[in-house]
Amino acid sequence: MPLTFDEKAALLKINSFSYLRADWLGRLLDIFGSGQEILKQDAKTLSEEGKVSLGTAQHFLKSATEFDAEAEFENIQKANAKVVFKGEEGYPETLLAIKEPPLALYIRGVLDTSPNAAAVAMVGTRKITPYGRRVATKLAEDLTNSAVILVSGLARGVDSLVHAAAVRSQNPTWALIGTGIGRCYPAENKELARAILDNGGAIISELPFNSPPLAQHFPRRNRLIAGLSRLVVVVEGEVKSGALITAKMALEQGLDVLSVPGPIDSPQSNGTNKLIREGAAMVMDARDIIDALPLNSKLGLNTKKLYSEENPPEQEFTEQEAKVLSLIGQETKTIDDMAQALKIEISELAGILFNLEVNGVLICADGQYAKKKF
Repeated sequence: MPLTFDEKAALLKINSFSYLRADWLGRLLDIFGSGQEILKQDAKTLSEEGKVSLGTAQHFLKSATEFDAEAEFENIQKANAKVVFKGEEGYPETLLAIKEPPLALYIRGVLDTSPNAAAVAMVGTRKITPYGRRVATKLAEDLTNSAVILVSGLARGVDSLVHAAAVRSQNPTWALIGTGIGRCYPAENKELARAILDNGGAIISELPFNSPPLAQHFPRRNRLIAGLSRLVVVVEGEVKSGALITAKMALEQGLDVLSVPGPIDSPQSNGTNKLIREGAAMVMDARDIIDALPLNSKLGLNTKKLYSEENPPEQEFTEQEAKVLSLIGQETKTIDDMAQALKIEISELAGILFNLEVNGVLICADGQYAKKKF
């Protein structure tokens, strides 16, 4: 039976409580039957029936009473967004299986709620290294160009690179945010957020429309990133990081976790290397990720180019790449030799060489770079 407007308003009021927990709400709904009935009770009754402290019940009722559900609906409408409630049509089926499914889900844009959607979470550190930047960008580009839906958190670092790769390819990507959908955090991602919507993606939150970016919002947001994905890929992250929290939640949800290996002396790779040591599958390229997807999620993907071993006959190179290839010729060169000859910083040259390697143009053995023979 569809929810009435009054019941939706009551559920929005309930959802506004910062410390709402699914087990408590579930008990109250079982006892009282609806959000409207819950809000008719006094704090003492809710405390006794819900098995929470009297102070928590009082705080809950105060929060719900002060929340303006009518203004919330107006904000949602003005933003051309929607809110779906647990049990309603349009609520993602995969979220029903996670720990503490959100009561309400605010959505701007288009969200594919099919349990077989080819959605892959890519997460990682905000303190991204040049290595992490190269890897995240390459993996994201290959995945989104294969019609995989990239899922991340719109944070600085890995998240932003992942969403940006999808936007450049004009493909959909889903951003699970730690604020309400009426805000953008960090502020510098406003244009990226707009581009996500313009390219058929979605911005999603369980928080009220104008919720600020409070620290406690982000760890809980991570369970939704995992919950909307078929698997999770961690690019870079310290042992104690949000990316590793997402990986833990994915494992708890029975999802595969894949990890990108990194330098053993880089703090940003400590978490990813630890995941591999503990059994996570290692990611060497995008094909490893696609291979790990459930069979039903692979249907409709466009992976012909990704799995082809042939390089395009007329490959275009940047000016710097062309100089590197001309210098190498039919010989082998070390990065130090090339940096000296080209008068270029090693850090910049390393990025150029990496791109040529991942595109199958160069190979590197024992520190010597050479053109790949076809």
